[in-house]
Parts: sequence; C-alpha cells; structure tokens
Amino acid sequence: MKMMKSKADEEDYWNSSKFRAFTFDDEDDEFSRLKESRQAVNSIRRLVEEDDDEDEVEKVSWSGEPVGSISWSVRETAASNQRTDREPAFPRIITETPTISKSNSGYSLSSLFKGKTKGGNFQTLTDSLSDSSVRLYAPELRKPKSDYKDHVGDWSPEETVHRMQQGKVVCLEKFRSLQDKLLLLDYAVSAHDGNVITAVLIYLKRTLSKEVLFRELESRQTALRHFIHYLTETRDQRLLLDLLRALGRTEDMALLQYREHLSIADENRRRDFLKSCLSLPFSPEDSFHILDHFTLLERQIIIETTDRQAELSGKLEIFQKFPRRASILHMPLVTTLYYCCFYHYSELEGTYSSPLNIRQTFKISEKQYFVTALAARAKLKAWLDVDALFTSRNWLGFTRKKSPLSFQRVVDILQKNSAPTQNHAECNTQLL
Repeated sequence: MKMMKSKADEEDYWNSSKFRAFTFDDEDDEFSRLKESRQAVNSIRRLVEEDDDEDEVEKVSWSGEPVGSISWSVRETAASNQRTDREPAFPRIITETPTISKSNSGYSLSSLFKGKTKGGNFQTLTDSLSDSSVRLYAPELRKPKSDYKDHVGDWSPEETVHRMQQGKVVCLEKFRSLQDKLLLLDYAVSAHDGNVITAVLIYLKRTLSKEVLFRELESRQTALRHFIHYLTETRDQRLLLDLLRALGRTEDMALLQYREHLSIADENRRRDFLKSCLSLPFSPEDSFHILDHFTLLERQIIIETTDRQAELSGKLEIFQKFPRRASILHMPLVTTLYYCCFYHYSELEGTYSSPLNIRQTFKISEKQYFVTALAARAKLKAWLDVDALFTSRNWLGFTRKKSPLSFQRVVDILQKNSAPTQNHAECNTQLL
C-alpha cells in the first residue's frame, strides 16, 4: 500500500512540476532549441544589417565549416560543456571591493530607520551604521532665525546695552544722532558694567569730534574716569593730554607729561627733557621734586664720567681694590650718597661728588646722612672715619660722643661689618 501511494505521488510530482524526468530524448530537444535560437538570431540580424548590393562573405571556422551552421553550433556547445566540467566546483572569490550603486543598494533612508532592507530582511539600526561600506551623512541644521537678529534688529539703546551685557553681538552704527549716542552711554553707565562702558566710549571716540566728546564727558564723571583709564592703558598720550587740557586739569597734564621721561634711555636726553618739564604748571611741592630730579641726574652724569675715566686709567687705588659693580646713573638719592661716601668721602665740600655737598644740596637730614655714612665707612673698615662720625663739639669747644641713631642700631651695623672688639667696646662705653 505504501509503495502504491509513493508511486502515485511521484507520478503527480512529475506531472504537476515544471521539472521533467530524464529521458533519452533530451539530446533531440536540445538540438531543436539550438535550431530555434539560430533562427531567432538570423531574424534579428536581418533587421539590423543594411542591405548591400555586394556579395556576402561566408565566414568559416578553422575546420572549414561555415560559422553559424548547425554542426558548428553543436560543436561549440559541446566544447563549452567540457570547459564547464573542468572548472572547480567552488565559486571563484572576487577580491576587489564591490562598489554599491544607488540602484542596487539594499539600503534606503526610510528602511534604515525602520531596520529593514529593500530585500525584505530586517536589520537593526546599529548593524546598519556599523556597515563600513555605507557612509551616512547627517544634514546640517539651520540656525534659528533669532540668532541672526542679534546684530541687525531694531533695538533701542536700553535693549542694546542689555544685550551687550549678555555677550551678544550688536551693531552700534545705527545710533547716528548725538542724542541716541548719549542715551547709549547713559544706559551703559547705569548698568555699572565697565566693559560695556568702554565699548560705547570707543564707539563715541570714533564717531564724535574731540570737542563734543570732551564736553559731554565733563558732565559724566564715571564715563570720564573710564575714558582716561582707557587712554592710559592704550598709551594714547596725545589725546589724553588734549582731554586734560580741555578739562582744565593742568597739574594732571603736567604729571602725565613728566612720566614720559621713563621711556627715555639716554641720560643726556632725559636730562634735557626734565629741564623742559620745569616750566610745566606743577604745584609748588611737585616743582621742587622735579628740580631735585633734574639736579641729581645732572650731578650723576658728571660723577659717572669722571669715575669711569679714573677707573680705566688706574690712578685711584680705591677703584682697584673695590671695583664698581654698577653705574650710578638713574640711581636714587640715598644710593648716590652711599656711593659718594664709599668712593669720595674725603673730598672737599665744593666738589660735585662730595658727600657733604650732596647733603647740603638736597637737604638730607642728619640721621639719614649718619646712617648712610656709617654703613659705607664700616664696609671699607675705615674705623677712624667711623669714630669721627660719633665725635661732636659743643659751643665751648669740648668734644663728646654722640649718635642720632639708637644704641642697638649702631651695634648691629658695627657687628655686621666685623668691627674690632677694642674700638667696638670703646665706642659703646662712650655712647653710654
């Protein structure tokens, strides 16, 4: 019964399937198909080829048979079958990287986010993005339109200052009238933001004349201080001098011009500049300081020139034992006094380098002169000069030991310079 059923199923399969069972008539069927294909090719050739009056040339193969004949087609088919049989059963591996075209690609933008390919196979988004053969480019998003209104919007002065405080870009060029510019400055001052005030002042400096700007700043002291500080930091000395002159602040203008000597390196040019500053409208107290500065520099130039020549010639022994470590030019007054007490202590009072002359010219106090001379002579181990500093005469001609410094200060100076024990003890006893 089973055999009968399986036989019936087999007959139904061969009758209903598109596949046919093997018969010995397959060769005849193949021959007939080749014949039909040859007829189809010949019919197409007749449609394509142009009609020529010339005689057609018959093409033959190496065996002498016409190309395209039935026997030639049968032989070519058998030869191709033999070549196919000799090829390996495994398919050839293509090493070249395939290029994915738009039409054959299995990916689309909709199927990518749905996780499905065109072929119907579902695929996750992670697997799609991890495919190295496909590159995805995200579209660039436009900025919101509100961002483009920051510097082109029709903002009022108050709104403009508020946006400047927030760090947004604004356009100040639209404020053309003087009233709008002053409103902008007033709102900036009321906001108590130094950066905004400075930015507005830079715009006013560029768009207003000096006279109008100075006049309006005179009634706005906060903005005026910021503007003066801005000009000082940017070293715009000319405009700053014009501003101080227009405001009537002559002393500030003179002090500002006096500060320019710091940028002059040459001592002779600096001396000449300080001499020209003596005519500036300083206060009485400042005028004395400017005069002392000029006099000190003039004296330092004379002393430096003389001592440099003496050091090079080698005539003075003190310059050989204690070479100068630095120039005396542009040194403070106390340093100059110490230098003169060290190298020119015994000179007459009429010379420029005499310590007594310097003391009298610059009105140095007794205490300042005493401590400077004591430190210089103790450094040289000139103990006789040190002892003479403590000796004084009264109006009756009697001598006695006297010191404007405290006992402890004198002992510290002498001990620091390794004073002899005998002289040190005698000096202490006489001071007590």
